Amino acid sequence: MYSINISLEALMTLTQIDVDDDALAEAMQLSGAKTKKEAVNLALREFAARHRRVAALEHYAQLATAWDYEGWQRLRAAEKDE
Repeated sequence: MYSINISLEALMTLTQIDVDDDALAEAMQLSGAKTKKEAVNLALREFAARHRRVAALEHYAQLATAWDYEGWQRLRAAEKDE
């Protein structure tokens, strides 16, 4: 395990954490990150983005449950006939 200090560029926060060496090495290799800091920051941004996408998907799935497809088809057909 590494003990590294991380500082975020926009809002600088200095934090000491223990990081799994193998996971960090794999993340750096897969992402092409040149530094540990870059790999950790990228992982944090991707984690947050993934959870935002899941929340959006759940929101739109909930909206879709109330969608009346047959009603939409009838409306669409009526609009084409006009």
